[in-house]
Amino acid sequence: MIHERTNRRTFLKGLTAAGAAISLPTCIPASALGKDGSAAPSERVTLGCIGVGVRGMLNTNGLLRTDAGQVVAVCDVNAQRRKRARSTVNAYYAKARPKSNYKGCDTHADFRELIARADIDAVMVATPDHWHVPVAIRAVRAGKDVYVEKPLAISITESRAMFDAVRRYSAVFQHGTEQRAMAHLRYACELVRNGRIGKLHTVLVGAPGGKAARPQQSSAPPDFLNYDMWLGPAPHRPFTPGPCLGNGHWFIADYAASGFVAGWGIHPMDIAHWAMDADRTGPLEIEGVGVWAPDGPHDTPLKWNVTMRYADHVKVQFTDSSQWKHGAEGVRFEGSDGWIFASRFRGLDAGDKSVLKSVIGPNEVHLYEASNDDRNFLECVRSRRETVSPIHAAHSSTTVCLVSNIAVILGRKLKWDPSGERFTNDDEANGLLSRALRAPWSI
Repeated sequence: MIHERTNRRTFLKGLTAAGAAISLPTCIPASALGKDGSAAPSERVTLGCIGVGVRGMLNTNGLLRTDAGQVVAVCDVNAQRRKRARSTVNAYYAKARPKSNYKGCDTHADFRELIARADIDAVMVATPDHWHVPVAIRAVRAGKDVYVEKPLAISITESRAMFDAVRRYSAVFQHGTEQRAMAHLRYACELVRNGRIGKLHTVLVGAPGGKAARPQQSSAPPDFLNYDMWLGPAPHRPFTPGPCLGNGHWFIADYAASGFVAGWGIHPMDIAHWAMDADRTGPLEIEGVGVWAPDGPHDTPLKWNVTMRYADHVKVQFTDSSQWKHGAEGVRFEGSDGWIFASRFRGLDAGDKSVLKSVIGPNEVHLYEASNDDRNFLECVRSRRETVSPIHAAHSSTTVCLVSNIAVILGRKLKWDPSGERFTNDDEANGLLSRALRAPWSI
């Protein structure tokens, strides 16, 4: 099925062409026409931001600084966060675009109201993880393009459903792993792809580990929070403030599946897959062990150690940062002729430092270049080009993290079929590929 994506901007382009012969008043500033390098108001992507907690506001602020877009609505089940986000958006545009005809940021308590709006082109989804796919999949069905925070999903079934929806509805999709837009990490992947360390045989991936928490007493939810809507498709449990008002949801399986295995681990794992040219595949064998907190609400791994075998006998070792010597996070690529280390925060290193001055030739592999993932998303909404972190990469990176978590939970060697997206030797493991959603929610 081909989904027709006629929107406000396409309609306005037609009006502009039809009225090309009409003289324009000389008092219109160049910025209003986009002639100063900025986007003209009619060409700005109109945005709705769903989920404006700590992570969501970081994303919203990034979108505000990108002239190609304009945030027109925010949505959160927490009324305090909605009001704060609206104030932030309005204050920014009052200062950055004081002469614009911006009418102010609207607020919504229900994401379905926001995505039903005909005046919104795209949405940013930064809800807790268990809401990512149920929200984003409804958005693309409504004709919206989507920027979705990482990790994409809390189950492989959900991740596949999102992949299929993006393809079916021809949506522009950006995964919020951010790191593919970082020049030094792209360069590291190009060095590996182009054989600067010889034949790749081992990849070491590290990420911050999980966190424990003390037990909390349940209580009535505060008046400013729609707790039932916050839970949404997750199983019902009594309200405690840690998950809903803090960041405790990052480490509870009902809301995040694997904790920081995917919640943070997807950052370096995504870069590992990019360098390995593994965006459309996955491991063949996988085994792992983990450590959990003895009590408290956090029930995802504090520590983990996962070993995977990919095609061409490439071994991937994925651990929390307490179990390797390369800082809090990053990827170390080892080949027959040397090694390269790449980190979001610590930059690049190599056994042979001259490798880091190597020029990627015109006939070698050059990876997608983007200076900023927010800007890249908005540019792709306008051009219909694929983003730097497209849906197939998001699905692959999310899948390998979730498969890692399943191996850690079961503590035994599993065989994985990347094409069929199933384990070939373990029915219990296959039972963990999907999650039941609390009625009436579905994907």
